Amino acid sequence: MRIVLLSMPDVAPVIMHESAFHMPSLGIASIGANLDDRHEVYLIDLIRKRRHIRRYLTRTLLKIKPQVVGFSTMTWQYATCLKLIRLIRSLLPDVKIVLGGYHATLMYQEIADGPEAAQIDFMIRGEGEVAFQSLVSALEGDGRFEKINTLSYKKNGTFIHNPSGDLLDLSLLKLPIRDGRRLTRGYHIMNHHCEVMETSRGCTRNCNFCSIRHMYGRAFRPFPIERILADIDDIYYRRKVRWIFVSDDNMVMDPDRVIALCDAIIARRYRKLYFVVQADCVTMAQNETMVRKMAQAGFKSIFLGIENASPKNLRTAHKGNILEHSRKAVALCHQYGIMVVGGMIFGFPDDSEAEIIANYQFLKSTGADTAYCQILTPYPKTGIRQELMDEGLVTNPVDYTRYNGMWANVRTHHLSAERLHYLYWYHRLKVMGWWEPSDRIRQQGKLWTTIWLYVFRPIMKIVVDRSLKKYGWEGRYQREIARLAKINRFHDLDSV
Repeated sequence: MRIVLLSMPDVAPVIMHESAFHMPSLGIASIGANLDDRHEVYLIDLIRKRRHIRRYLTRTLLKIKPQVVGFSTMTWQYATCLKLIRLIRSLLPDVKIVLGGYHATLMYQEIADGPEAAQIDFMIRGEGEVAFQSLVSALEGDGRFEKINTLSYKKNGTFIHNPSGDLLDLSLLKLPIRDGRRLTRGYHIMNHHCEVMETSRGCTRNCNFCSIRHMYGRAFRPFPIERILADIDDIYYRRKVRWIFVSDDNMVMDPDRVIALCDAIIARRYRKLYFVVQADCVTMAQNETMVRKMAQAGFKSIFLGIENASPKNLRTAHKGNILEHSRKAVALCHQYGIMVVGGMIFGFPDDSEAEIIANYQFLKSTGADTAYCQILTPYPKTGIRQELMDEGLVTNPVDYTRYNGMWANVRTHHLSAERLHYLYWYHRLKVMGWWEPSDRIRQQGKLWTTIWLYVFRPIMKIVVDRSLKKYGWEGRYQREIARLAKINRFHDLDSV
């Protein structure tokens, strides 16, 4: 069969400009790789085609004429996904549409009961590699839909949801597609070419604002080290790429495993190979040997979930009091030359303006190199959503396009959603100030940090000063909000 797998064009520029990070979808790359070789499979990451989506897809799909098109979508990307489905239906009326990813996993029942169900043929919930291959075989007449775990299929026009089944044996999965079957290119982190890989799936932490357990259960499964090294070899030797984003939700759950992996990477003597990864503060703070090994193996940047400066808010998030762990984790990373992106969440139920200021002040005091700051988002099927709904604090329960961390979808007991959003924006500028890249960051990106320091920042300071004089803080905020609202508006899809 001819199969096209698509990832969405929507972005969430929480750290930097929306063009600064464009990474390939590992999900569709892994699903495509685990199809039987007899199938023709093509991958399209629409993040690389944001300007001319309709024209590009029309030309490409009419040339390929796929029999199956699969979509991977997050909840906040789902509205765009529906527009793309309508476009593809108009181009290829007989194509089979398969929906997967987080939104299908979390909201399959709601999708099945909604008007969009008429446009969708199948949904795959959770891990998709085995289920999608089984579905394609069944479409060819080899197998039955009702026997495929995690599949939702239609019978007499109504969706039937099969049981979920067991989690996959990761040792059996093939390496992701990164060759010519991937029709889009130009993936980057700042000015560095990049690829994405994973070394594990899942997390056993209790954070109630996260939906990961719906995808992988409350489990942590590592890939075999030999398989991880083969994945790195593919990126390093065949693709000639030197920056790798490790997509694990929490790579460091097993410190002994991380040390063993780092030893194996060091032994292979890769030159100028760098990793970007996510990790939790507690594990990082308690395992200096692991942090040192990670630095030696080329881990140059780590996202740490600091989350909040308030012990009460941390308890609300089911994080525990991790403040000292956060400080120590940042300090250890810096001791061994690792850049830290500090993740913070604003807008817990008892937050006032004072708590927002304190949150930024704490983040600044840790010395984190840059910030990934979000407003608390009531993601579907999470514990925090139900708690906020019960308190009447969710102000936007249905417009999921704003569920990307950039918008206030909640209020607090002291702040309206609009006031929360403004103060979140205003105090970031006032407390954090203009970004000053550390020596660690300058060594990692001499070109773009030089451009920032001596070209963009001086110009932006002039522009911002003039804007403040003309519009004031409130006026400047409204202009910024208007700009953000347009980022994921794809006008060529509006008429679909």
